[in-house]
Amino acid sequence: MSFELIDISESVRRHLADLGHAGEPDTAYENAQARERTQVLMDRANMLGGLVIGTGDLSELALGWCTYNGDHMSMYGVNASVPKTLVRYLVRHEAEICGDGELSAALLDILDTPVSPELLPAEGGEISQKTEDIIGPYELHDFFLYYLLRFGFTPHKVLRLAAAAFEGQYSQSEIKKWLAVFLRRFFASQFKRSCMPDGPKVGSVALSPRGDWRMPSDAVAALWLDDLENS
Repeated sequence: MSFELIDISESVRRHLADLGHAGEPDTAYENAQARERTQVLMDRANMLGGLVIGTGDLSELALGWCTYNGDHMSMYGVNASVPKTLVRYLVRHEAEICGDGELSAALLDILDTPVSPELLPAEGGEISQKTEDIIGPYELHDFFLYYLLRFGFTPHKVLRLAAAAFEGQYSQSEIKKWLAVFLRRFFASQFKRSCMPDGPKVGSVALSPRGDWRMPSDAVAALWLDDLENS
């Protein structure tokens, strides 16, 4: 195994300058980095006769937490039906059984690092863009995802179930807030799932448009949000 570092900072700056972008952090600033990463990976894979393996997971696809045609795209999405909470469990399990102290330490360090796309400059040496501060706890979103898709429960029923399951950890108002975020993002992000790469189905919930989840990209969350609001 070997590692290679390809610095994309200059190419991203040049791209933004060509667009007349001032280089200040905004959506274009963030997405340009994600798309340049993907372009470099794709072209490098062509040079090596290899494949770009996707890093995204089921939770990110559900929430649309990926850059369209950036980290959203790959040649095969191995974790496309593995939720974030299960990814964390699998990483911790591997750290415990691998028998390699250096690898175990690296994996545990990854788990101790906040989830972040790292597309904004660090502040004081610390990650400034923490995913769960922005979109909410993944343990809640994975719970919502499972009961809304696997069982087709209504938002108000999922709210009641989550309030019981996470009692003492999250208040009902917090759960309701993040469930509304989930519903808005889930409906708004179908266009990303409609053209997602192939990937294996793991478990009973998947979002592949090729058999598991078919939904028009212009669907809206209004009825589901009304159901939640009136619960």
